Amino acid sequence: MGFKSPADVVEVMGAACDVKTGLRWPKLLVSGFLAGAYIGLGGLLAIVIGKGIAPTVVGDIRYAGLGRFLFAAVFPVGLMLVVIAGAELFTGNTAILVPGILSGRSPARGLVRNWTLSYVGNFAGGLFVAFALSYLAGLCAAEPYLGAVRAMAVEKTGLSFMAAFWRGVGCNWLVCLAVWLACASEDVAGKILAIWFPIMAFVGLGFEHSVANMFFIPNGMLYGAPVGIGRFLLRNLLPVTLGNIVGGAFFVGVISWWLYRRPAAPK
Repeated sequence: MGFKSPADVVEVMGAACDVKTGLRWPKLLVSGFLAGAYIGLGGLLAIVIGKGIAPTVVGDIRYAGLGRFLFAAVFPVGLMLVVIAGAELFTGNTAILVPGILSGRSPARGLVRNWTLSYVGNFAGGLFVAFALSYLAGLCAAEPYLGAVRAMAVEKTGLSFMAAFWRGVGCNWLVCLAVWLACASEDVAGKILAIWFPIMAFVGLGFEHSVANMFFIPNGMLYGAPVGIGRFLLRNLLPVTLGNIVGGAFFVGVISWWLYRRPAAPK
């Protein structure tokens, strides 16, 4: 099973930046929609599996953490779809575009354009899965799912600004490391393994992912969670998005570029 070195990965990300910043806006929006939907599908699967354990089992100290682990174990399918099937995910792009921008291969305005349009597309995809594939399909209409999705929305919007921000930092540090490791792998099986461990870790730790929350919180709201739009946007999505940018762009993109970039060839 071959793999790329960290320096090779930085080179690949520089080339990927050229492609991503050159996408026309209709393709960028549609690809962003797909990425948001893929993450939403992973979240919906995590709810059905992780929150579907009988309350008697969850309350048994011998099985403490079982539901949390199952939730975390199946959620990575969303990023697997994004990376292998191909889609524009804002959180992953916070790191992917950095080496190309810092190396001068692509203009900074391309980064802003990609982040903005992929974010909008991701939001639309997450809302679609929450409304059509969860709410209209009635997948969370009965217990134990109904109470679980309401509680998730309330809990996520009840965090302090700083707690949400730092959970966002930790989350996207791991998410972008998953993207980096998947890029390093030369085959699909390796990419799946590379994605699973970091994503399972961030979900199990309780970190916050802005695109996932574009599904989780509206999903809870549709099922009657006492959360308003303003509370959703300001108490969770804003600080988590800022934290995701720091975790991905700085802790993965900037540091990896600084450590492993190759010097330019002499003219």
